[in-house]
Amino acid sequence: MSRFRIDKDSLGEIKVPSDAYYGPFTVRANNQYNITGQRSHPDLVRAYVMIKKCAALSNFELGALPEEVSSAIVKACDRLLSGDFLDQIIIEPINSGAGTAFNMNINEVIANIALETIGEERGKYEIINPNDHVNMSQSSNDTFPTAMHLSILLGLNNFLQAIDLLIKSLKKKSVEFKDTMKIGRTHLMDALPITLGDEFSGYCYSIESARQKIVQASENLYAVALGGTAVGSGANSPTGYREVTIRYLRDISRLNMISSENFYFALQSRFDVTCYSSSIRNLAVELIKLANDFRLMASGPTAGFAEIVIPAVHAGSSIMPGKINPSLAECLNMICFNVIGNDLAVTMASQAGQFELNVMLPGMLKWVLDSMDMLRNFLPVFTANLIEGIQANEDKLSTYVYKSPVLVTVLNPYIGYVKASEIYKKALETNRNVKDIVVEEGLMKAEDVEKVFSRSNLIGKRE
Repeated sequence: MSRFRIDKDSLGEIKVPSDAYYGPFTVRANNQYNITGQRSHPDLVRAYVMIKKCAALSNFELGALPEEVSSAIVKACDRLLSGDFLDQIIIEPINSGAGTAFNMNINEVIANIALETIGEERGKYEIINPNDHVNMSQSSNDTFPTAMHLSILLGLNNFLQAIDLLIKSLKKKSVEFKDTMKIGRTHLMDALPITLGDEFSGYCYSIESARQKIVQASENLYAVALGGTAVGSGANSPTGYREVTIRYLRDISRLNMISSENFYFALQSRFDVTCYSSSIRNLAVELIKLANDFRLMASGPTAGFAEIVIPAVHAGSSIMPGKINPSLAECLNMICFNVIGNDLAVTMASQAGQFELNVMLPGMLKWVLDSMDMLRNFLPVFTANLIEGIQANEDKLSTYVYKSPVLVTVLNPYIGYVKASEIYKKALETNRNVKDIVVEEGLMKAEDVEKVFSRSNLIGKRE
């Protein structure tokens, strides 16, 4: 048996591996785009196949595609959606402008599976053609933007669930540490006391807010370009195609997809994807702040803050025995730096569209999905193996609070700012307790000082 078959496209004949379900366009493109060594994202493949299935059903319903051809294409799509033939989608995530190479890889695989479904040999494109039949009423220019939105939405729930695990854990820690008083810090210098629970409640709120912005940004992704074909005008599609194919897309994806209000915008601009990418970047910014605070609070154990104890997930050093590092926080930082870089790349790609089309689609989608995947994969690990195991170093925290001269701040209403400044300097110079100095100098009675320095007065009234 020959190792190759001869397929023909608009550029002529070309050898295709005899066992391949892809065809000539894919072979030509695969020779050009060897960039990342990665396969295209499973959610993109799934989204694209859904679109092809919708198109076949719509074209048959509108009388543009014979039933036998439509049925064979639908069956081929169902095989792909069930997980078969995925090894035949070989075009890398970053490929031709507008994702034409990826679109044709999908078209050719579906065409050849469909041919076998009706008892024909692969490559018999005069019977079922990747362009004329599988790609009927479509262009890469409207299907790839649609697939971008759809693939992000297909992965959204799992992404949000990973964020929710972190929020739940932070909330639990804020309750656990609600009575653990510690010195606050502004400008990295001692400030008025708060509780460790207060800090965790702030972290929790910031991640909740970031999650809310991600959900808000995702809402615009339900509006898609499908039906706009090459430039947004819907050329080469039958009357009613937009409405019918969106109806099928809603049914097949089980997502509330709708047509864009302006198909020219839907092809020209990637505004909605850019906004969504920015919302992930903003989450990354908050996560970096959280991770760095943990790194500082855990620093030590003898020459750092040592306010919290973090669980050991592995040895911290290959040379220093017993060393424990905040390795998971460091890893989260690196992931978030990558997310921010991905967002910058999305931004640059978004502004690079010209006239009726932005062609930088494959790169944009890869960067967004990469960011979602990294955070979805790691946040549960970070939550379970770092956040859940954090312990408060109660003795160290209490020592920092009551030895800090900044506690003179609460004396301002009683002895004035200037006198309080003098007490602050004296406490620093002598390494003595502020309360003792105030009583010793006769500025206040001991019982009054105790009331001023009471826990409720230092950290405020609690509900």
